[in-house]
Amino acid sequence: MKNNRTLRTLGISLVTLLASQFSQAADAEFNLKLHHLLPPMSEVHTDILQPWADKIMKESGGRIHIDLYPAMQLGGKPAQLFDQARTGVADITWTVAGYTPGRFPKADVFELPFMAASAEATSQAIQTYADKEMKGDFDEVKLLAIHTNGTGVFHSRDHAIRSLDDLKGLKVRAPNKSIAEALELMGASPTFIPAPQLPSALSKGVIDVAALSYDVVKPLKVHELVKSHTRFGGDRGLYAQVFLFTMNKQTYEKLSDDLKAVIDRNSGLPLAAWMGRELDKMEQTGMDIVKTTSNETIVLGNDETQRCQELVKPVVANWISDMNAQNLDGQHLYQEANELINQFSGSKTAAVE
Repeated sequence: MKNNRTLRTLGISLVTLLASQFSQAADAEFNLKLHHLLPPMSEVHTDILQPWADKIMKESGGRIHIDLYPAMQLGGKPAQLFDQARTGVADITWTVAGYTPGRFPKADVFELPFMAASAEATSQAIQTYADKEMKGDFDEVKLLAIHTNGTGVFHSRDHAIRSLDDLKGLKVRAPNKSIAEALELMGASPTFIPAPQLPSALSKGVIDVAALSYDVVKPLKVHELVKSHTRFGGDRGLYAQVFLFTMNKQTYEKLSDDLKAVIDRNSGLPLAAWMGRELDKMEQTGMDIVKTTSNETIVLGNDETQRCQELVKPVVANWISDMNAQNLDGQHLYQEANELINQFSGSKTAAVE
């Protein structure tokens, strides 16, 4: 009898919750769909995207209602998310810029090896950079924020990475084109795999090592699939990933001026900085989880870090050359990005020259 009463109570609570959500949506002037690729239990969903949506709904007085659709629930593939916001398949999307290689070449400077500092500093740097240098890239959407996550490290199934020599011949997940080039120079065999597919790839031995930031260790349970974690020393990590948070332009234009102001107040540099701070917290959470395991954590010393920085210089040179070939001043863009990261991190560290 007690169990039956409990089930009835839970059922009533669920019905009440759904009825409340339906009522809120029915009362709203605008019902928007926010689509992204990560699972609903991911901290990006629970600690960034949902709170942002809740803030918009509250500040609009309920006139804007936002439903989140995680894990590609609206269909398509992660590489299509930016275009889903552009074309109106979804009103708002969050995605990885690098899933569409060549689409945002100016942003790629922030994904070069040993460029990124903390997520908060680098996110503010790239948002400032985008507002100045990338306006044309977002003419067809409303750019809410462009940001990065924490810096990437090596998570290894079996072979502990204590020096660059330990990477030779290993199959390593590459998050983007620049890091794939860098991995080849390190002697590894890079394979591009989207983050959601990493648990399967690690468990099946498709890859030996995942180059991945700590912020997704918890939701992907990477710590349960590997035996060691290796990061480089210094203020600049191996890499960061660039993310796009965009809104359909027509959806934005349909809003009244006061509702546009709500969106605008929760966009741009303040939003990028907040997203970066939250991702820095998630990075720490991932590191703390690893400490609870028997996994080995390794920090490469200055000599090995400098050795790697020297080794990957051609990646930076190639990017600058590619920009110049597109009639863009690659050296200027590289220096500007580096100076902005220094500005927001309070550092004088130079990236790979």
